[in-house]
Amino acid sequence: MSSVNDIRSTFLDYFARNGHEAVASSPLVPRNDPTLMFTNAGMVQFKNVFTGLEKRPYVRATTSQKCVRAGGKHNDLDNVGYTARHLTFFEMLGNFSFGDYFKEQAIELAWNLVTKEFGLGSEKLLVTVYHTDDEAAEHWKKIAGLSDDRIIRIATADNFWSMGDTGPCGPCSEIFIDRGEHIWGGPPGTPEEDGDRFLEFWNLVFMQYEQQADGSRTDLPRPSIDTGMGLERMASILQGVDSVFETDLFRHLIDAAASAVGKSPTPETVASYRVIADHLRSMVFLIAEGVLPSNEGRGYVLRRIMRRAMRHATLLGTTQPAIFKLVPALVREMGQAYPELPRGEAMIAETVKLEEERFLKTLSRGLQILDEESVGLSTGDTLAGDTAFRLYDTYGFPLDLTQDALRARGIGVDQAGFDAAMARQKAEARKSWSGSGDAATGAVWFSVAERAGPTEFLGYETEESDGAVVALIRDGAEVEALDAGDEGFVVLNQTPFYAESGGQVGDTGAMTGEGAELEVLDTTKQAGGVFAHRVRVVSGTVAQGAALTLKVDHARRTAIRANHSATHLLHEALREVLGTHVAQKGSLVSPDRLRFDFSHTKPISASELAEIERLANAIVLQNAPVETRLMAVDDARAAGAMALFGEKYGDEVRVVSMGTAIEGEKTGNVYSMELCGGTHVRRTGEIGLVTVVQESSVASGVRRVEALTADGARAWLNEQGEQLRAVAAALKVTPRDAVSRVEALVEERRQLEKQLADARQKLAMGGGSGGEGAESETVNGVAFMGRVVEGLQPKDLRGLVDQGKKQIGSGVVVIIGTTEDGKAGISVGVSDDLTGKLSAVDLVRVGSSALGGQGGGGRPDMAQAGGPDGSKAAEAISAIKAALAG
Repeated sequence: MSSVNDIRSTFLDYFARNGHEAVASSPLVPRNDPTLMFTNAGMVQFKNVFTGLEKRPYVRATTSQKCVRAGGKHNDLDNVGYTARHLTFFEMLGNFSFGDYFKEQAIELAWNLVTKEFGLGSEKLLVTVYHTDDEAAEHWKKIAGLSDDRIIRIATADNFWSMGDTGPCGPCSEIFIDRGEHIWGGPPGTPEEDGDRFLEFWNLVFMQYEQQADGSRTDLPRPSIDTGMGLERMASILQGVDSVFETDLFRHLIDAAASAVGKSPTPETVASYRVIADHLRSMVFLIAEGVLPSNEGRGYVLRRIMRRAMRHATLLGTTQPAIFKLVPALVREMGQAYPELPRGEAMIAETVKLEEERFLKTLSRGLQILDEESVGLSTGDTLAGDTAFRLYDTYGFPLDLTQDALRARGIGVDQAGFDAAMARQKAEARKSWSGSGDAATGAVWFSVAERAGPTEFLGYETEESDGAVVALIRDGAEVEALDAGDEGFVVLNQTPFYAESGGQVGDTGAMTGEGAELEVLDTTKQAGGVFAHRVRVVSGTVAQGAALTLKVDHARRTAIRANHSATHLLHEALREVLGTHVAQKGSLVSPDRLRFDFSHTKPISASELAEIERLANAIVLQNAPVETRLMAVDDARAAGAMALFGEKYGDEVRVVSMGTAIEGEKTGNVYSMELCGGTHVRRTGEIGLVTVVQESSVASGVRRVEALTADGARAWLNEQGEQLRAVAAALKVTPRDAVSRVEALVEERRQLEKQLADARQKLAMGGGSGGEGAESETVNGVAFMGRVVEGLQPKDLRGLVDQGKKQIGSGVVVIIGTTEDGKAGISVGVSDDLTGKLSAVDLVRVGSSALGGQGGGGRPDMAQAGGPDGSKAAEAISAIKAALAG
C-alpha cells in the first residue's frame, strides 16, 4: 500500500528526475489573483507565468499545492462527509510546462507515471479528449496503445479549459480508472457518468489558444501544459478503497477523533467523523497562514468550517472542546511535507480551542433564545429572516445552526429575508472588499520588471545615492516625462529609499538633477522587485534615462529604524513573558510609533507589561551592535531565527540579531534573531527607550501593543508625570500618595452607592416617596403588585421582584425602574403556582411596548425588558393589569 506521503514524494521525485523544478506550495491566500478567496488549483501561483507577465528561471515545474474550496465560486463545503470524494482541503499534484514540452511529452510523462511508478493496470484506464482534438487522441493511441473505444471524445466545456473570458485556453484530456462492476456508474459521456465506477483522477490541460474578446481564438506562440491530480483520489485508488476517507491519512485522523470523542464511528455517525477529519485540515492550514476566525471575508469562511466541525462533534455527544486535541495528529501526518504546521502547532491548537469554547457557549445560548423566538411556530411554518439574522448578528448564532435546530421540528427559515438583512449590514464591507491575496499588480509593473529587472536597494548602507530613471508611470501607464505639478511614479535602477514591506512604511525624501526637483511622497514595492517612488514634481521636468541624486529624509528614517528595532525586542520580550506561542500577526513601523499584533488569547496584565518593558530596555541599555547576516533560509531557521507565517522567502534571507540574553534559558546567547528585510539601528542604544503606551484586543486570539521610542517615549512619560502631579494637587496629596487616595475615594463612593441602593430598595418595598401602589390588589382573581422606582439600576429590579413575590405569596409582581436619562427597565415575576396559565415573558413584553420598547425575555416565572420612555411607567403597569384582566 502506498501512503499519502509516499504518493506525494513519488510524484514530485518523478517529475524532478524529468527536468522539472520542484516548487513549494504557494500560500492558501493567493498573492497574484484578487478574484480568488483561497488558492483552489495548482496553476494559481503560475498564472502570470502562463500569461507572459512574469518569467521564472525554469520552464518546467512540479508542485503539491495545498488547496481550499469552501467559499465563493468553488465551494464543496456542504457535500463534505456525505460523498466519497468531496473535500474542503485537498492537495493538487501537478506538472507544468511554460512553453517547453507540449501534448506528446505531457501524455508520455503521465502514462509512464501512472502505469510504471504507480503500477496501475493499463486495462483499467481510459481517457477523454476534446471532440476536435485529434492530435491528443493520436498521442494516446501511440503512447498508451489505447483503442478508440477507450479514448472518449467530449464535446462540452468539461473538456475545454479557459482562464477567463479572454486569455490562454485549450482542450483537456482527463484520465479515468474503472473501479469495477461492483460500483454503479458508466463511462464519461454516458447517462450513468455521475456514478462512482469510473473515477477521474488526473486532468491534463493543453494551453494552445488565446481567447479573444470577439470570441475568436488564435494560436499561442508558446503552447503550455497545466495538469492537476488529486492526491487524495490517487491514494484511494492505490490503496484499493472506495472513499478518500478510507485512506491512511483520514483513517488516522478519524481514529484520533474517535479517541477524543470517546466512541467509535457507526454507520449512523461516520459522516460526522468525516466532516471533522476534513474540516480539521482546512482550519489548521488556514490558521497556520495567519487566517483567524472572524465575521467577514476569509475569517468568516474559516469560522464556518470550524463551527461546522464543532457542531458535528456535539452531535457525537461532546460537551467540552475536543477538536483542538486533534491538531497533534494532523501535524504528525502532514508536518514533514508542510513545516509551517509543527512551527505553529501550539498557536493553532490554542486558536481552535478558543473558538470551540466560544462556539459551545453560543450553541447553548442560541438554542435557548431560538426556542423563545419560535415558541409559536409549528410544523410547516417559517421563521422570519430578520429573526434568524438577529440571532446571528446579536448572539453569534449562525444561520446553518438555526436551520439545523428547526429542521427537526419541521420549521423552515426565510433564507431570502436573512440574506437581505445580511446584505444591508454587509454593504459597506463589500465596498471595501478588494478580493483575495495582495492588491492586484498591474501589467505595467510586470512590463517594467521584465525590461529593467528588480531595483537594487542601497538603503541598508546609505541614505543618499545616484540613480538612473528607467520608467515613469502616470495614471497607470508609462510616460516619457513628468512635468512640474505632475504626480506619478519614478522607477530607478538603484535607490536608497526603502519600499513599504513587512509593516515598515516606505521612505520619503527628495530627488534632484538635470534641472528637476521632485518630492518623494512614498515608496512601495511592485511586481518583480520594482521599487515605485510616488513623487510630485516641484519644478522642471524629469525624463526617462535622467540621472538623479536621491536623498532619504534622514530624521524620519532614523525614527523608523529605532521603532523597527524596538519591535524585534518587544517580540522576543513578549515570547519570554507570555510564552513561545506568541507569533507576529501584523505590525506597523512608522516614524512616530510602532504597533505590534501577535497571537495571544487574553489581556496582558500590568505586571506582565512592566516585565516586557524591563526586558526590552535591558537590551537597549546594553548598546549592543545590531548584526545582519545573509543566510540560507533553512540555515537561518536552524540557527533559531524567527520567520513569519505566510511570508515568502527566497533562497537567501537577511537575519537580524541584537543583544545578549542575561537571564532565562537563553542566557549568554543572542537575545533576538529574526528574518527581516527592514532597516535597523546600528546599536541598540540608539533606540533610547521603549515605552508601551497601549495594549488591546484586535481580533479573536490576537492582541496588540503600541509603543514609543527615544524622544517620543520621553515626551509621553513627561506628559504622564505632569498629569499625575495635577491629580495629586487636586487631591491635596503628594504624587506618591495619589493612587492610594484615589482608591480610598473609589471605595468610599462604592459604599455610598450601595447604601443608597439599599435605601431605595427598602423605600420601594415599604411604600412612600418614589413608589406607587404600596399595597397589592386583585386583578381578575390574581394578586397584583406594581411599583415604579426611581434611580435603581436594571440589575437591582430582579431582587425587588423576588421580595414582592415572597410578600404576596401567589400572584404577579411588576417593578419598573426609571433612570436619570429618562429610560426605564422593567422586571415581571409570576409565582410558581400561576406559571401554567400566566407567563412573565408575555407580560413583560406588554409593559415594554408601553415604554416604547420591544421584545424582552426570560422564563415563565421571571422576565426582564426595557424601554426608552420612562415617563410611561404608570401606563406600562396599567397595560399589564389590563392584560391580566383579559
